[in-house]
Amino acid sequence: MSVRVTVVDHPVVADTLAIIRDASTPTTDFSAGMGRIAQVLALHATADLPLQPVSVQTPLATMSAHRLSSDVAIIPVLRAGLTMVEGLRDLIPTAAVGMIGMARDEHTHVASTYLERLPADLATRRVIVTEPMIATGGSLIDVVHRLRQAGATGEITVMSLLAAPEGLARVQSALVDVHIVVAAIDEGLDDNAFIVPGLGDAGDRAFGTI
Repeated sequence: MSVRVTVVDHPVVADTLAIIRDASTPTTDFSAGMGRIAQVLALHATADLPLQPVSVQTPLATMSAHRLSSDVAIIPVLRAGLTMVEGLRDLIPTAAVGMIGMARDEHTHVASTYLERLPADLATRRVIVTEPMIATGGSLIDVVHRLRQAGATGEITVMSLLAAPEGLARVQSALVDVHIVVAAIDEGLDDNAFIVPGLGDAGDRAFGTI
């Protein structure tokens, strides 16, 4: 299966994007806004999780119902991806959480990995990556390759706030079995490979410049 892209058109997402794009929005409101958008994206990212039939005894009768039949792994890409985890865990409290840390070289615009902690049973779980920005696409390609090497099978879902057309095109040419759920696709990249109009550096704005 090729790379699927779902753009989530929702009033809460549109409203919150306007807030976090604003350069005057403080760190606390920015981080909260990322989490709020993640809650809406999470509903779309988990819409095709498989179910299994079960029998439930209500206070009045026995009935047929359904429970999730697949365990889930949430993999935030540090730092900014952490702000999107809580919205997913609210939906799926039993999900395992790993993490991949990546830092971007401001001169080459290439990201390098400094941390990788993944569930040992990744092969048995549906994997959802939280990567707020898909700019050049290089970081996401590297993350997906690492997840495959660690045993991830089937379609990998990626939750993002913004994507650039250049990054999506690169991802679509390099990966398969990936579903990208994104709040908006922006105009493109500037000379520093930042998404325009974008919202700046999501990690710096969510946690404060380090």
